Amino acid sequence: MMDEAVLARVRERLRGATSVCAFTGAGMSAESGIATFRDALTGLWARFDPAQLASEEGFRDDPARAWAWYAERRAGVRAAEPNAGHHALAAFARRHPGRLTVVSQNVDDLHQRAGNTDTVRLHGDMLADRWLQRCPRAQACDPADAAPGTPPRCAECGNLVRPGVVWFGEVLPGAAFDAAERAVRGCGVLLVVGTSGAVWPAAGLVSLARMAGAHVVIVNPQPSEIDDEADELVAGTAAEVLPALLDTL
Repeated sequence: MMDEAVLARVRERLRGATSVCAFTGAGMSAESGIATFRDALTGLWARFDPAQLASEEGFRDDPARAWAWYAERRAGVRAAEPNAGHHALAAFARRHPGRLTVVSQNVDDLHQRAGNTDTVRLHGDMLADRWLQRCPRAQACDPADAAPGTPPRCAECGNLVRPGVVWFGEVLPGAAFDAAERAVRGCGVLLVVGTSGAVWPAAGLVSLARMAGAHVVIVNPQPSEIDDEADELVAGTAAEVLPALLDTL
């Protein structure tokens, strides 16, 4: 049961905020049926260490194995639909143009399909392809033109195609992280939704927002590792809480 007094306080903060940032994590996508990263390591994949499937070293060690795992996860993303939380954020953005920035750790396209097409993606795009390494011929070839295979590869130089996500050991995309920092520094209210706060450096955005003066609201059905940063804790899922907070604003 959500605490109506807490919801009322947060709504009042949102009404007065000229800039709002929603920082979303895996729990939000899980409500749409997309397995979290570690939950996806079940069944056939249960015996693999994450680094074997989500690192450059693991991909190079067995490209076909890693590609098959990502193909399974991509199918799950395509089959999923945005939930009420995604739609609440998108509807709020339509009612208040320029007021909301969505920053997401998720690699699916559910925010975009709901309507937040300018979502800042910290960890990349599961459905996008890119080359494993720079072209040795310094040509700007399109991965869509790669020769079919598991994974596809360049017919000229053999360069492999990989998913466009951030792997273990890789840095976050500089432009995306800069945009996220600007959003959290400049917002009056930061809604932290469905994240455990365990993945860094993304989780550090919450303390950055708090230091910049934002009112931090954490929405999660369970405690997170960053609850100490919150001004308000709202116990509930994204699909439950976000419509309750945003639909009347």
